[in-house]
Amino acid sequence: MAEVALTTRERELLDGAGGPAVALAMRLITGLARTLGARSLIPITSAHVDGCLHHGQAGLDFAERLVELGGQVVVPTTLNVGSLDLLHPGLVRLAGTERRDARRLMDAYTALGAAPTWTCAPYQDAQRPAFGEHIAWAESNAIVFANSVLGARTDRYGDFVDICAGLTGRAPYAGLHLDENRRARIELDLSPLPAHTLRLAAAWAALGHLTGKLASDRVPMLTGCPEPVPEDHLKAFGAAAASRGGIGLFHVVGTTPEADGPHPIEEVHRVTPSMLRAARDELSSPNPGRLDAVSLGTPHLSVTEFAELTALVRAGAPMSPAVEVWAATNRTTAKVAESNGWLAELESVGIRVLVDTCTYVTSVLSPHTRHVMTNSAKWAWYAPVNLGVDVTFGSLTDCLTSARTGQVTRDDASWR
Repeated sequence: MAEVALTTRERELLDGAGGPAVALAMRLITGLARTLGARSLIPITSAHVDGCLHHGQAGLDFAERLVELGGQVVVPTTLNVGSLDLLHPGLVRLAGTERRDARRLMDAYTALGAAPTWTCAPYQDAQRPAFGEHIAWAESNAIVFANSVLGARTDRYGDFVDICAGLTGRAPYAGLHLDENRRARIELDLSPLPAHTLRLAAAWAALGHLTGKLASDRVPMLTGCPEPVPEDHLKAFGAAAASRGGIGLFHVVGTTPEADGPHPIEEVHRVTPSMLRAARDELSSPNPGRLDAVSLGTPHLSVTEFAELTALVRAGAPMSPAVEVWAATNRTTAKVAESNGWLAELESVGIRVLVDTCTYVTSVLSPHTRHVMTNSAKWAWYAPVNLGVDVTFGSLTDCLTSARTGQVTRDDASWR
């Protein structure tokens, strides 16, 4: 295992010059660098911490130990969703020790100097990493969006490494930080798909699911798209690809910033409408029928998606009282939606807005919920195991139509 060449300052931090919390974090960062075969560390400009969900004592102990040791982040650091909605505490059904420890964990990360963003989509805030910036982000959809859409550089980091990068301002110079690992090895040709299908956000989510299945952890290249792809479609694609596969970067010719240039393509797949419909159906339980809930906002809804949701709500009837409808977003977007009057409109027809967390990671849905519809391929992939529910995947319009009638309804015309 190659030794990591540290700068004088990095050796000083490892030896305790930055305090005991930084020394601990440097030990973890350098240990990971050795494991990855990195020959050096790279300075970073920001971090995003995924470890804010309370999964057990180890995560809480680690964060609180860093606080006890006097740790403070040295680069702008944002926080992923937690287990609670701190602005609407009654929406999450945690009690006793579970609620206390979930709050302690969230408090520990803010005590370390991280910004209380509580979002899986930090790229939707005003300050985003620029092209070529090295960052250390965790949360799979945030990683793939930053790498692919923004052209920033982060490897696929996880719990503990993310906050240690924030405390040290360093990450291993390996993985997707390196030019050679950012080249596509598999191509998906979208030219067989109709233009109207490629304008559907849900189609991009299903396409991401298919891409994750075909590419696994290889960098994919998408070709044959007749027009630039909107950011929210890329968000849906990346979230699904990173969940179904191990994808941390993708390229879309004509849209993403690193799509041009030499790419050592090993195989090509022509994506047909039938392949895309099969991916969509793989995200759905086999027997749709009575609907209990709809979940929107995984990843968190953007301002553009809030505007679209509000417009669709205005155009139709109220939601069925038998169907819970949830829309998750971050605090910044929620404030914009509130100032525009959108929150009041949505709440008036029975749509509940959730911040700081997500419906598939904590106790938000009614305990009687058995069947949920969503426009998120990521939610559809994880929720059956996380929550023990049946899921139907469809477009945003399908979700709202179904929520109005209480029965699953899907329009297949856009998929042909």
